[in-house]
Amino acid sequence: MSALPGTTGRRRIYLMRHGHVNYFSRQVRETGDTSLVPLTELGQAQAKAAGKALAHVTFDRAICSGYPRTEQTAQHVLAELDTPAPALEYDRRLVEIHGGGFGPVMEQDDIASVMTFTFDQAAEPGAKMGPAGEAFGDALDRSVEGLTALLNSPNWHTALVVAHEGINRLLLGWCTGNGLKAIQAFEQDPACINIIDMDLVPRETGEGTEVVRKIIKAVNVTPYNYVKHGMNMTSLEAIFSREPA
Repeated sequence: MSALPGTTGRRRIYLMRHGHVNYFSRQVRETGDTSLVPLTELGQAQAKAAGKALAHVTFDRAICSGYPRTEQTAQHVLAELDTPAPALEYDRRLVEIHGGGFGPVMEQDDIASVMTFTFDQAAEPGAKMGPAGEAFGDALDRSVEGLTALLNSPNWHTALVVAHEGINRLLLGWCTGNGLKAIQAFEQDPACINIIDMDLVPRETGEGTEVVRKIIKAVNVTPYNYVKHGMNMTSLEAIFSREPA
């Protein structure tokens, strides 16, 4: 099994959130579909800054959820690398938690009042992303399944994974061993970088590997503003603040 230099069975995942997008753009208001929203100019600059910070890293694998905003973020990061970039792969198990039941697209202030504390309630029995949205537990299962599939694949030790705020929170909560109870504490700013190491051993059955330790090395690092100066709102508060369409 490939492993990080100096280790016997450790792999590293650079888990990113996509860069800034405008969920209240004309496109979203007309279609009601947030899955197609692209990066804004700000989001592109954030992704490029992350790429410059990661330029010296040699990635064996690069995976995104397949939504335009994660694909574009990954492409900007890979374009900044000093070494040849791996082909970008797609895993739909990493798409954002599906929301639903909010009705027509509302004004930003109205949505903010509904969504601001969404992740705080994720551990409650049957909690969903909206009245008709996906259950947080189901999203956790599929995202962990996607990450486990990556960990069980051969011939790599360093991977870039670009996903979404909700999915990243779920995966970080899983890494702590506290699941949905932990996700409210993991802020995920646009184009942030999380670094997770996994210690793996071969399964006794001989099929795949088993994670024996999860090590969170860094959380919510934003190379465009390392010390978060002026970033006083949570990511959800920032999404629903007044911004140009």
